Amino acid sequence: MPKIKSYSAPWLSSNNAPGHQLFEPSAEAARSRALPSASRNQSLPGPRRTIARRGTEVFVAVGKEIRWADLAYLKDEWSTRQARGRTGLAGVRIKREESIQSIESDGDLTGAAGLRTIKTPVADDIRQLIISPSSNYLAILTTHTVHICALPDSSHLTSEDTSPLRPKILTLGPTTHVTSRSPIMSALWHPLGVNGSCVVTVTADALVRVWELSTQDRWSFDSPTTSIDLKKLADGTTLDQDFSASTSATNKAFSPDSFEMEVAAASFATKGSGGWNPMTLWVAMREGDVYALCPLLPQRWAPPPTLIPSLSVSIVTTVGSIEDDPGVDENEKLLAQQQLQWMGELDAQEPQVQDSLPGEPIVEVYTRPSRPGVIPRLQGPFSLDPDAETGDDLDTTITDILAIGKRTETDELMMGEEDDLDLDDGDQEGLSLPVICLVSASGQVRVNLDVEGVQAQWLPPKNKSRLGGGRVPAPNSITPRLLAFQAIDTMSPVEVNEDGWPVFSADVMSRYSFFVTHHAAITFISLTSWIFRLEGELQGDHEAGTDFRIGLLVNSQSSRDRIFAQPSADVAVPLAACVAMRDPDLGYFLLSSTPYEPISLSFETPEVELAPIRQESPVREREASMAPLDFYEPRPVYHPPHVFDEGSALPTLLERLRTSRHKTTVNQEVKLSPLTLQIFTDAHKVLSDETYNLGVAAAEVFRRCELLQSELRQQVGKVNEVKGKIDAINGVDRGDEAENAMYDGRIAEAKKRQERLGKRVDSLRKMVGKATTRHLSTKEAAFVDEVRALEANVLGPASPSDQDAGGGAAAQQQSKQLWRRLEEVKKLRADLAADVEDLNKMGGEVEGAPAGEARIPSDIRRSKLQQVQGLIARESALVEAVTARLEKLQHAV
Repeated sequence: MPKIKSYSAPWLSSNNAPGHQLFEPSAEAARSRALPSASRNQSLPGPRRTIARRGTEVFVAVGKEIRWADLAYLKDEWSTRQARGRTGLAGVRIKREESIQSIESDGDLTGAAGLRTIKTPVADDIRQLIISPSSNYLAILTTHTVHICALPDSSHLTSEDTSPLRPKILTLGPTTHVTSRSPIMSALWHPLGVNGSCVVTVTADALVRVWELSTQDRWSFDSPTTSIDLKKLADGTTLDQDFSASTSATNKAFSPDSFEMEVAAASFATKGSGGWNPMTLWVAMREGDVYALCPLLPQRWAPPPTLIPSLSVSIVTTVGSIEDDPGVDENEKLLAQQQLQWMGELDAQEPQVQDSLPGEPIVEVYTRPSRPGVIPRLQGPFSLDPDAETGDDLDTTITDILAIGKRTETDELMMGEEDDLDLDDGDQEGLSLPVICLVSASGQVRVNLDVEGVQAQWLPPKNKSRLGGGRVPAPNSITPRLLAFQAIDTMSPVEVNEDGWPVFSADVMSRYSFFVTHHAAITFISLTSWIFRLEGELQGDHEAGTDFRIGLLVNSQSSRDRIFAQPSADVAVPLAACVAMRDPDLGYFLLSSTPYEPISLSFETPEVELAPIRQESPVREREASMAPLDFYEPRPVYHPPHVFDEGSALPTLLERLRTSRHKTTVNQEVKLSPLTLQIFTDAHKVLSDETYNLGVAAAEVFRRCELLQSELRQQVGKVNEVKGKIDAINGVDRGDEAENAMYDGRIAEAKKRQERLGKRVDSLRKMVGKATTRHLSTKEAAFVDEVRALEANVLGPASPSDQDAGGGAAAQQQSKQLWRRLEEVKKLRADLAADVEDLNKMGGEVEGAPAGEARIPSDIRRSKLQQVQGLIARESALVEAVTARLEKLQHAV
């Protein structure tokens, strides 16, 4: 369950906030609620989806008009206004009356920035708003009519013009969807429509119509391209029959099909689902039956890149496996041949390539195959197999259906391919089985698994030649089944109402989580606790025993959490189907509404918090320091009963009486007559209802005041408890020295433990550094070899074994090694020194010799001595340099 941060947004809930104008009831709606009488269309039960979104923009239906606003812009404007107000109050003292007047002037609807009103040509209140996948069209539904609105550009929200917008709005089926015919239960944008321009309407009398819209062709809004009568199709036997919807007046005669096949809702899976799921229309009947229509396609459709290749591989594999198998039923062979014929015509087409928006892949448009037929077989009603948990206590009055397609399996399809497909990760994860969820009028959600898998099916042809001369097989009598996995109750028995209409709403975080909205509450349901575990069982990845795995799977039930509860739980004040969004400016946000006010919930975003990037400044830092800490428990915001704000209906009753044919009785004296009794009876009904409602509202206010006192006492108690803990830790007003010593000992022990941990971390770091030595590079290894060779040349071999291991070649080189040369130089120096001494002695003797002997000139002797001394000095310098270099090398090694 997502953790709730707050139950209200001040930029939406506050009366002086521009966002509150989105949901403020119109004057016409207030007048219609003044009298208890209601129109026939308003009394009809049905879904209430009055909120649609396009990114952070929301479209809210209020009565017969649509309010359009950008929530991120409204939030930013509200924050800016609050900051400006705080700055103004800090500098200048503003009078209270002037501030109230300025706030009220800023909150005016006509001057609210980022909010516009869209006028619509509808005759009744809007019940549903369905936005197209490409977010360029908006389907506006009343009980019996459908209008398609071309959505304006977002720049209109920030323009200076704040007048109501009148965009291009066309009526869908002006002679088909009218008040004299059956009401519309669902309007779905086909997931495979070209650029999101195909809409499918399903009426309560089981008529399915496919509309392919084009703003350049107004005739596309007048008649559908495909119409199917499900009651005719349920009794059909061959492809050649006419299953189209009748254009004549609706037959009001009673029939079992009109009772058992009253449509409650319909649903498509997402475009990225695998297999036949994107083209399968699931239809839920009011009495509990479920049908499937596959394949339901428009004349021109745009499949995702993996759809046609995956279907082609599956069909060819199936045909090859059962073609020559005598044990296969004739119906299965016929189905395989029909699918192969359908895929063959599709493979023979050359798709039409259309340009898409910048940054998006190109769109390939195909034409719907005409063989074996345009209208598929109606599969169903599905048998809902109950399990031990659900039993027989199931509510069969269905109000909505949600189809979650199976995941796309592209691993085998893209095996050996170099290019990767750019697909949504959410569609590639999850269960390899479709999940069908049903919700009943009592709020019971049933989760079913389509174990067999719905495939494309057609009725057999009437002509035998179309089967290759064979006979037409008998109709398949096997009833399709859905495995009931779990039943979840979202309403208590006292909240159940026959006129309630719970609906599903998708979640933005996962396709296996959703919301259920009814008149009493909003419930969050997540299936992720068992979806991936079940997929692991289907893939056979586990090695544990079967009983053990099944026990774990059964115990991993879906999570159910009521995130919002309406105190009144009045079916006359329904909740609109909630809309979830996730945006960096808004966070994880949920929006719903009552006929009077908005309901907004903010959740903590899992994984990464998408917060707007703010520049560091002293103002931002001060605002962050002044922000309250989120350690409190969020509570729903209390709204006073709206009975106090509504006017009395008695003046309206008197005004009607003055304009009626009995207007003369208004100004006359009261006379005892049947007419006077009737007038007083009507006035008494109005006054009694109003006084009763006022009494109930006053009692509710009294109960809320008592509850507020108890909650305030709890809050004060919690604050005192927290304060006591803080004082105990800080030692404030504590005279117990033993307790202070205990805290000091704990702090000292924690410091010692921190030091020990630091030493252990340092030792482990050193150990890891030694253990994880990397290999030397080529240059480092060459340098090490050079140093070792120089060491051997200078200092000689380390041991005799090393000297012997060198071989003869090394022995020959040792004579030229430096250490031997050093010894020779030293020996030569000693010899030269001895020679010099001898020469000195001889020189002295020569000087004292007789004149007749040979004499050596003194200058020659002096020059020779200088040469010898120079050689000795040079050799000494060489020896010292070599010694210093060896010492450096030893230190380096």
